[in-house]
Amino acid sequence: MARVRAWVGGALALALGAAVAGCSSTGGKRAEEAAEQSGGKPAVDTPRWTVAMITHSGQGDTFWDVVRKGAQQAADKDNIKLTYGANPEANEQAQLVQNAIDQKVDGIVVTLAKPSAMKAVVQKAVKAGIPVLTINSGAEDSKKFGALAHLGQDEDVAGEAAGEQLNKTGRKKALCVLHEQGNVGHEQRCDGAAKTFDGTMEKLYVEGTNMPSVESSLEAKLTADKSIDSVLTLGAPFADTAVKAKDSAGSDAQISTFDLTAGVAKGLGDGTLSFAVDQQQYLQGYEAIDLLWLYKYNGNMLGGGRPVLTGPQILTKEDAADLQKYAERGTR
Repeated sequence: MARVRAWVGGALALALGAAVAGCSSTGGKRAEEAAEQSGGKPAVDTPRWTVAMITHSGQGDTFWDVVRKGAQQAADKDNIKLTYGANPEANEQAQLVQNAIDQKVDGIVVTLAKPSAMKAVVQKAVKAGIPVLTINSGAEDSKKFGALAHLGQDEDVAGEAAGEQLNKTGRKKALCVLHEQGNVGHEQRCDGAAKTFDGTMEKLYVEGTNMPSVESSLEAKLTADKSIDSVLTLGAPFADTAVKAKDSAGSDAQISTFDLTAGVAKGLGDGTLSFAVDQQQYLQGYEAIDLLWLYKYNGNMLGGGRPVLTGPQILTKEDAADLQKYAERGTR
């Protein structure tokens, strides 16, 4: 248990360090102010490089909207043309990477939620001389595929932190809701939570693209098993659905989630949600673009071959007031 706390503490220190660096020198608010003062001109005079960001989820997703906003604010500062593409189907995501290679972009940022489907095309980009960074998912495969660095949270450690928090709140039986089958990071979160949780942890697989189905599956499970006293969702949109299912089932289970949005911050504040595991996705978008600019401009790279951690942070009701304003502006 002490080892887990040490890992979480280290991740938090790194995440906070990145946050301070991002906010004090190259952060989103500073970038916005600089852009206003310069009439919208970039803060640098380097060539107009093009970077493609390609993820396994995209526009309209509250989590990825924040990633994209961070990326765009860094791109505006760094005189980078940012293109964004996303597809939950791994083969389609791989095709988007291939399109970026064909367009001879100057850099690629990509997620590896389903690494086996992305391996060949990422290696093809590297072979073509295009610098690649991975973010969010796929830390274990990033270096093997040839990426320069990975930015995100350690999903095992994040899960372990969630399990410890469940212990602190006195939970005995928890349900971990997986909304995207085949996503290795999601499995790691649940497995990590089960590792440190002193009670019983059960997995529930749901169809994440069909929210009514998610709600009915949760409601049925909570109705059938009143001993479940905690539900852990792996994405912010599913937390609200879990709250609805809990109310419909007449359950007393507490609801917790991974990731932060304005809705989650509000839920923490009013007590609807117990805690959130935040991976600071704004940093993943912002720092990935900024790091590619640094690499192109000055040959810099962070991590030394290891993932650059942006989380986890455990957020509770005590944090809600400060987080709300950032979440509402779309940067947390």
